[in-house]
Amino acid sequence: MEEQYRQILIQIGEDPDREGLIKTPSRAAEAMRYLTQGYRQSVEEIVNDAIFTETHDQMVIVRDIEFYSLCEHHILPFFGKAHVAYLPAGKIIGISKLARLVDIFARRLQVQERMTVQIAMALEEVLQPKGVGVVMEARHMCMMARGVEKQNSKVTTSEMRGIFREDRPTREEFLNLLHLERNV
Repeated sequence: MEEQYRQILIQIGEDPDREGLIKTPSRAAEAMRYLTQGYRQSVEEIVNDAIFTETHDQMVIVRDIEFYSLCEHHILPFFGKAHVAYLPAGKIIGISKLARLVDIFARRLQVQERMTVQIAMALEEVLQPKGVGVVMEARHMCMMARGVEKQNSKVTTSEMRGIFREDRPTREEFLNLLHLERNV
């Protein structure tokens, strides 16, 4: 991968042997490995033994989970916040695992629409809850720094499963809770 980055530098008209760029191919390759580590992770290894039997039957929401991903169309960053909820059906998951689920799918070449669905599907598979809701808000550098250059644009996607899709009051409760005062 380092050699490919070296060739990219040459192709854009740079000298990869100049002082400021000598280590750039190595750093860029390391950064790319980090930003795509989701390909080398699985939901099973991340969730591990963090599923617990519990009678709690009210909505669980983790809001404002920061994520960073790469657009598969331009390999440019998109970043934002994920809001993940589920309605337990006898099992709960360690709350940090919800953030880790987001990261597994964010650390791949992605489109936001697919990533939203993948997070919901993964949570549904490991917990079998009554329902899952995922809302993602992101800013896309491929839209902000090139093309239409709309720096203030934000993309919102959602995936509702189970009772979140079938029962309007449940869905509305989730969406209303996302708009609570965020100065906690």
